Amino acid sequence: MTARQRELLPVDYYHLVFSVPHALVPLIWQNKRVLFRLLFEASAETLLEVAADPKHLGAQVGFLSILHTWGQTLQHHPHIHCVVPAGGLSPDHTRWIHSRYRFFLPIEVLGCVFRGKFVAALRQAFAAGKLGFHGQLRSLAQPKAFSSLLRQLFRHHWVVYAKRPFGGPEYALRYLGRYTHRVAISNHRLVSFVDGQVTFRWRDSAHKNKQRLMTLPVEEFLRRFLLHLLPRGFVRIRHFGFLANRRRAALLPLCFGLLATATEPSAPPSVSPAAHAPVLWTCPSCGGPMVVVERLTATQIRMRAPPLNVVEVQ
Repeated sequence: MTARQRELLPVDYYHLVFSVPHALVPLIWQNKRVLFRLLFEASAETLLEVAADPKHLGAQVGFLSILHTWGQTLQHHPHIHCVVPAGGLSPDHTRWIHSRYRFFLPIEVLGCVFRGKFVAALRQAFAAGKLGFHGQLRSLAQPKAFSSLLRQLFRHHWVVYAKRPFGGPEYALRYLGRYTHRVAISNHRLVSFVDGQVTFRWRDSAHKNKQRLMTLPVEEFLRRFLLHLLPRGFVRIRHFGFLANRRRAALLPLCFGLLATATEPSAPPSVSPAAHAPVLWTCPSCGGPMVVVERLTATQIRMRAPPLNVVEVQ
């Protein structure tokens, strides 16, 4: 955690979650190593591509991705958590570009791009013979049946969830400490083990996160818990963009330097006659003088406006 603390930039951080439709879950559990890797790659490529688009941010971002595979009741729920600084490096690496919108990137665009990338990678994995089909999924080994599944995936919206910024680096660190080393269920949620029945607490998100109790036979409880063991050697925490292992040593100090330069007070300007001009506007909140810092044409205002059909996450 000390190493992660040294990597936190002095900016706000966003939390995004990439999930897949329920129809894909059985296939993912029969091909954990291949499809968990695709989940990492598709979500990372989506963030990097959309953030690099000048219509949205126009910057190279860096982020931490964490694989989670469970829901509150220990059922299958594969998803990727991403912790992203609010901004990124300009394409020429000469300045830091701050996020222009409170929601960082448009979630509808992220969802569409993520769906396209994951399905394309899934099709390639099938063509290369990397997927296994067992039990009730055996029929999907036929090309026509598999193509039908892929077509169905485009009929649904793929959910990308985005939280509002959690503030500065101290909040990001608190989040990382809570999420990076979690297991499917922690001890404090276990209530009792009586007569071969395990009772535990869970949060019902469909009813405002109301606390509820669930009781399962010990065999079913263990089955659900063991579902979430990862393949041997599989890494569930990965870094991308300017935080990727091969780039971090060079680009992370550059980010700190650009952010420090942007916040350093500039040298006091020489006093000119304009400095003694009468104040034309005062701030209605503090009463201080207001000055014009930039004038925008109508075209420039349209260019800076949020893109159409963007859902703002509150």
